[in-house]
Amino acid sequence: MSIDIATLPAVVPNWVAGKAVESSSDRRQPVISPATGRVLAEVPLSRASELDAVVASAAKAQRAWAAVPVKDRVQVLFRFKALLEEHLDELAELCSLENGKLLGEARASVAKGIECVEFATSLPQLAAGRVLEVSRGVECHSVRHPVGVVAGITPFNFPAMVPMWLFPLAIACGNAFVLKPSEVTPLCSTAMARLMKEAGLPDGVLSVINGDREIVEAICDHPGIKAVGFVGSTKVAKLVYGRASAHGKKVRALGGAKNHLVVVPDADPEMTATNILASFTGCAGQRCMAASVVVAVGDVEPIIDRVRELAAAMVPGRDVGAIISPAAHARITGYIDRAERDGLKILLDGRKARSEGDAGGNYLGPTIIDGAPAAHECACDEIFGPVLSIVRTKTLDEALAIENANPYGNAAAIYTTNGGVAQYFAERANAGMIGVNIGVPVPREPFAFGGWFDSKFGDGDITGEQAIDFWTNTKKITTKWSDKHRSNWMS
Repeated sequence: MSIDIATLPAVVPNWVAGKAVESSSDRRQPVISPATGRVLAEVPLSRASELDAVVASAAKAQRAWAAVPVKDRVQVLFRFKALLEEHLDELAELCSLENGKLLGEARASVAKGIECVEFATSLPQLAAGRVLEVSRGVECHSVRHPVGVVAGITPFNFPAMVPMWLFPLAIACGNAFVLKPSEVTPLCSTAMARLMKEAGLPDGVLSVINGDREIVEAICDHPGIKAVGFVGSTKVAKLVYGRASAHGKKVRALGGAKNHLVVVPDADPEMTATNILASFTGCAGQRCMAASVVVAVGDVEPIIDRVRELAAAMVPGRDVGAIISPAAHARITGYIDRAERDGLKILLDGRKARSEGDAGGNYLGPTIIDGAPAAHECACDEIFGPVLSIVRTKTLDEALAIENANPYGNAAAIYTTNGGVAQYFAERANAGMIGVNIGVPVPREPFAFGGWFDSKFGDGDITGEQAIDFWTNTKKITTKWSDKHRSNWMS
């Protein structure tokens, strides 16, 4: 890692009116690297009263920013994209440092964020409005207006990518954006705010306020904030949606998931095994799109054996990233302990794995639990770690019944070499994102990210063209001018 920890700020600042501002709160907590256990900095847990100054600054900036033509607004994002590419390695290292991802995973997450910035630069073509002569002498046209001051509340697991799902497009639409990153991983947000300023964004259009539940609740309640985007657990997403929408805000809140990968006997053995491995171990399983359950249809034992063989060769710290905190590590291992106590077969036990060089961080090796009943907690709860549960079925319809009984609806995938089987599954699986021989079926822009059911609260997706609708209000204007030669029933 080329980042010198000594150069990091002792206390992470808020970002208000285009500059770093020290929080007035005396409540702080350490920012700890999950990979080493080393304290990187302290983050302030800002008071709710501090949000008033942030929103006031944002509201003042937003009025001027909204008056800037959209073609000029996106020029800032073109420059921001170039700066992100220039500083990609640095930002990826910072992400890896505060989150515990492997460096390659961190680079990929930043690259995905850059893709969302690129999509936002297309706004002049995507949000041009419509004009139609609806009757002789009568014309209707639509225009998009920014919502105003908006906010995003983002999770620990993708400290660079998820904010870039939100603020670039919201800002391109003419809003001022207030970002509340996870207090566990606050460093990337300030770094991106600095790059946005360098790209020419006017002061106040992007703000960062650090904090915990107090700031989240203040964002939900604040009358000056008109829309809220949230990504996190289902429990909190539901609370944020209910509280913010009760105050009349537009809300789009993404929650958790329990994703099923269905494997049928005709699946390509090597491709399936390597893909399942990447899906459940990538980012140490700490992502809402991770494989969590393999539903094994019939005899697919060679594939299961190969997954186990590949997973057993993985070394934490080299091939698997760190778990975000000791508390999360204990929660995850608790699921394994209880599965073992309940008589399930532990095909591979990550609790016994040692990290490379005994790094001292929060590491857990890949774990595979076989023979899980469909109703067992390891097959139902979002474990959020490198733990794969295997549920056995005899038919594809039984597998679909298990997937469709899932209260979440983020992703589902099937592994098969038969196009008819793939189509049968894709048409019947109840999830917002479907994979065919792809274990992490995250769409590429402009196809939007978003699940169903308890994986999302609020209509529409959080990226893509539907996000333009979320960050704008549409005004419809009908005009008619006097014309004695062109009259009809509307005259």
